[in-house]
Amino acid sequence: MSRIGKLPVAIPAGVEVKLEDGNVITVKGPKGTLTRKLVDDLEVKVEGAEVIVTRPNDLKRSKSLHGLTRTLIANMVEGVTNGYSKVLEINGVGYRAAKAGNKLTLTLGYSHPVEMIDPEGITTTVENNNKITVSGIDKEKVGQFAAEIRTKRPPEPYKGKGIKYATETIRRKVGKTGKK
Repeated sequence: MSRIGKLPVAIPAGVEVKLEDGNVITVKGPKGTLTRKLVDDLEVKVEGAEVIVTRPNDLKRSKSLHGLTRTLIANMVEGVTNGYSKVLEINGVGYRAAKAGNKLTLTLGYSHPVEMIDPEGITTTVENNNKITVSGIDKEKVGQFAAEIRTKRPPEPYKGKGIKYATETIRRKVGKTGKK
């Protein structure tokens, strides 16, 4: 039995969970509404203030989807109650970020500024020109957009310049030394 899959997902006060035909789950909370189509192999039930995910058999596919489905539902409930956020830091001389409306402008040492528009449901904020906070209710979208921002200039190991997650540590390398 999946250790994570067999745990029930607690539904906090103010959150409404609806199951529709075809395993479509809708979670509505104070921050917004999320809808997701779950796999048909598993049985999802709302009992009282809990969501319970059960699998019909012990096939490898059912086992692997059991914990995943439960975690997806838990992330949806967490997202509509508290939301998610990722913090990115920009390191490097002349590297900075600016925000105008829903457009994020990054100056990263290229010949042109990199402009990114916030996707629907995602908001970005900039602090001190070098700290970007990506926030929203969908964990998957927040992580994806943060990763897209990071790919514009990933951190390099010699000087540590680039965009990195606030929790990430860059493994530094020693540069070349000249012969005498």
